[in-house]
Amino acid sequence: MTESLQVRIHGTPDKPTLVYLPGLHGDWTLVGSFRRALGGRVRFVELTYPRTLTWSLDEYAGVIGDALVRGGITSGWLVAESFGSQVAWALTSGPKFKTEGLILAGGFGRHPAPWGVWLAERLTGKVTPTLLTRLIHLYARVARLRYRHAVEVLDGMKEFCARRTDLDRRAAQHRLKLILRNDPRTYARKTTAPVYALTGLVDPIVPWLPVRRWLKRNCPTLCAERVIWHADHTVLASAPEAAADQVLRWIVSAKTGQQ
Repeated sequence: MTESLQVRIHGTPDKPTLVYLPGLHGDWTLVGSFRRALGGRVRFVELTYPRTLTWSLDEYAGVIGDALVRGGITSGWLVAESFGSQVAWALTSGPKFKTEGLILAGGFGRHPAPWGVWLAERLTGKVTPTLLTRLIHLYARVARLRYRHAVEVLDGMKEFCARRTDLDRRAAQHRLKLILRNDPRTYARKTTAPVYALTGLVDPIVPWLPVRRWLKRNCPTLCAERVIWHADHTVLASAPEAAADQVLRWIVSAKTGQQ
């Protein structure tokens, strides 16, 4: 363990609580436009994972649950992005934090293409510090074009790039290993929280059609699915307004008992 979990809270306890579990990059640097699009209608809780090389998914969930409770957050919704979905399944079964609903944002159960995860893990392990620096600079240039209308994401890009250290690369490689080994069907089958799936139309990283089939087979509380046609794998960043609108609709519909 080289760091501690970071928690940042926006909003007041009188509003519904929505906890953001980040993807493989592990931090809150790309979620700014989604937070802005929520418009203060929820208490939004952001996390940044420690760059651990040893934690299991249960340990991720345990530390997150403890941190939320220490912050006075004992229940709420989870919006779990990509890798964050693997943490979320374990968190739904934790004894301290009560999950009121789970929204998978480019998330999944068992990854539909384990060979792709294996390849990504191997390639991540071979990235040298020099190549990592070049890749970060390339990504930053692409991101400025890709998120040119997402001011908050662009504002967070400097922090995003600064966090991409060699230790960060190794932590991402460890998370890929966790994905490769994980099959959360036991958690999915026993969760009592309503589950929703939100994806972008073009998602080569986590193909959404097999994800939906897995959810329908293994998650009895799956309530609704939505594909945003102009979004990609990072659906919260690539279509923040549409994603926020759908997330808020699901939260309200679950509260009123309407789907």
